[in-house]
Amino acid sequence: MMRWLGFILAVLVSGSAVAAPSAVPARRPDRVITAVITRADHQRYRRVPFIVPRGTVRLMVAFDYDTREQKTVIDLAVEDQHGLRGSSGGNKANFTIGESDATPSYLSGRIAPGQWQLVLAVPNIRPGISARWTARLWFLRGAEAGTLASPVIDPGPGWYHGDLHLHTAHSDGVCTSQQGRSVPCPVFKTLEMAAARGLDFVAITDHNSSSAQAAMREAEPYFDRLLLIPGREITTFFGHFNIFGVSTAIDYRVTPGGPVTFNAIADRVHALGGLVSINHPALPSGEPCMGCGWAMPAADLRRVDAIEVVNGGAARLPGGVVGVLSGMQMWLNALSDGHPIAAIGGSDNHDGAQAADLAGTIGRPTTVVWADGLNQQAILAGIRAGRVFVDLAGTAGSMLDLAVTSDRSTATMGGQLNAKPGEALVVRVSVRAPTGCTLDILAGEDVIASRVLNDSGDYMVPINRPERPLVVHALVRSPEGKIRLLSNAVVVSLRNPD
Repeated sequence: MMRWLGFILAVLVSGSAVAAPSAVPARRPDRVITAVITRADHQRYRRVPFIVPRGTVRLMVAFDYDTREQKTVIDLAVEDQHGLRGSSGGNKANFTIGESDATPSYLSGRIAPGQWQLVLAVPNIRPGISARWTARLWFLRGAEAGTLASPVIDPGPGWYHGDLHLHTAHSDGVCTSQQGRSVPCPVFKTLEMAAARGLDFVAITDHNSSSAQAAMREAEPYFDRLLLIPGREITTFFGHFNIFGVSTAIDYRVTPGGPVTFNAIADRVHALGGLVSINHPALPSGEPCMGCGWAMPAADLRRVDAIEVVNGGAARLPGGVVGVLSGMQMWLNALSDGHPIAAIGGSDNHDGAQAADLAGTIGRPTTVVWADGLNQQAILAGIRAGRVFVDLAGTAGSMLDLAVTSDRSTATMGGQLNAKPGEALVVRVSVRAPTGCTLDILAGEDVIASRVLNDSGDYMVPINRPERPLVVHALVRSPEGKIRLLSNAVVVSLRNPD
């Protein structure tokens, strides 16, 4: 019995073993505090004050100490000016407290400037032992405060598959409960389905609400193969648009001539390091879909990073993929007018538990991004650059990449090629799709070349010597004529000979 009692006690004492740490900023901490505890601190609380500077919107703390092998245990809590903001014991090496989310054990909310305190509890330290502890603190503001500290392992450059338009219980996402009732659907169900679909990243974009970010913060250590990007669908009377990579509160109440405008919101998002994407711009507005169509007063397209060319809900409607209800026409017009805007897709899923393989389920469509790594900054940079194709079927291993080459230079998807009028050009397409599919190369809305695919690989297609600017992009259609893949474009501009 005594042997078992000793074993149990050992387990209990080591129960404050620190959980695997999440990421902290790569830069140096803003404050480092270090000190020593001794047996005199046994079963005592020590308060360690620190000052949070004005303008901080997220506090991050990394805590460590030595002599763990001697069964030293230090438990951690934090107080602000109004009292306890959380207590994680010895469970977490790192934690964050932000305005919209916090590490589990801690409370999100305003980060008031002034004196805060680390509270160190010492349930055990042996006689004669001295333990040195170190707390590293970051006071985040601006763009760096909007990133979830995702534990996803970054495999480096590559094509990454994601869904950029998802709704949960934090707006109008619903699913079926254990008793068969329609209920607000937890964030966890959406992430679970995204992981089952094999996606690499997702953006949760609930309507005008950032409250889902607390649930994402809780879920991220579990979904350690899925990059979670904070997002929001800004829903107005005049159109909907997604913002990506931003956790800060945003006033969405746009009114004609009022203080809140699309342009002001976009500027704020960009200042915080995020992206702006117009959603389902060609859907009708009114009672069938209130505010869904794009009629935003005085919207400046120079402030738009992407357009949702394929929306999962619209794709289920007749002609919804590239017809009058898609975002294709707005995207092509924007490119023709000189706005380098990326084409993306989003399922617009409202039922995270839905497993049917059809448009509007999670990952249908999938937005596939070439990025320098599987991290928020790289994914957003890939979208901003237009290094993106849309896979309507969400098929693993699909590929559609495009470049246009002149005698002197090459431009890839999302880029611009300057050519002389009448100069010979070649379109190079890398494609992976089932045998029997058709590859269409288009200039604007016009098909300029078409090939039936016998296998995957690279295709070289010359363009008749252009006499006008071109927006060159590609589609892959199934043998039945349904669009499977959609590329971004290369804009060919013409200049006079030197």
